[in-house]
Amino acid sequence: MEFLFDSANLDAIKKYSAIFPISGITSNPSILKAEGKIDVFPHMRKIRQIIGEAKTLHMQVIAETCDEILADAHAILQHVDQKVYIKVPTTEEGLKAMRILKTEGVGVTATAIYSKLQGFMAIAAGVDFIAPYYNRMENMDIDSCATISAFRQMIDENKASTKILAASFKNTAQVTSALQAGAHTVTVQPALLHEAFGMAAIKKAVDDFHTDWKNTQGDIPLSELE
Repeated sequence: MEFLFDSANLDAIKKYSAIFPISGITSNPSILKAEGKIDVFPHMRKIRQIIGEAKTLHMQVIAETCDEILADAHAILQHVDQKVYIKVPTTEEGLKAMRILKTEGVGVTATAIYSKLQGFMAIAAGVDFIAPYYNRMENMDIDSCATISAFRQMIDENKASTKILAASFKNTAQVTSALQAGAHTVTVQPALLHEAFGMAAIKKAVDDFHTDWKNTQGDIPLSELE
């Protein structure tokens, strides 16, 4: 079980990676758009500096044809670093590019997955990660959990190295459901995790502990007891 941040915001990544045990960062054109007009490659290099070499960094291509996807991928590897996982939408042209990239030893994340067939094909292509869009599938009346479970069964039965990187969440219930359905990892916006840990019930429990301590021990901090 692993967690990644679906973000390109440097401040949020710095702040919340010190709190939550993440294993990497994912991005796409929509996430980058939220940061406004930026120098893309220098920005991604800054993210790498923040998270370090041991964590995964996933960056998406913009092109739609195989040759252009490969050109985007090679530009990312050249201008960010060679360890970036290249996110490729799971189209026919995308699958073609994924297979070529894997022969080159490049890390590949198959993204924009809505159907079992897309995921099965990406697994067969030997990609490192498949990214099913949980909430978007739900909005299309597709059973996200059943789809993820089917991916996990296929991976396990074939002893494939592909990991399920579930994405597109609107609440934490979807996150936990994806993990329980068999996702190896999930990518979540930092704000969603922050909100989950800010619920009133948690604060009340902490406040009650503080009050009980104060009622019995006064204002002496635990760290100052002898």
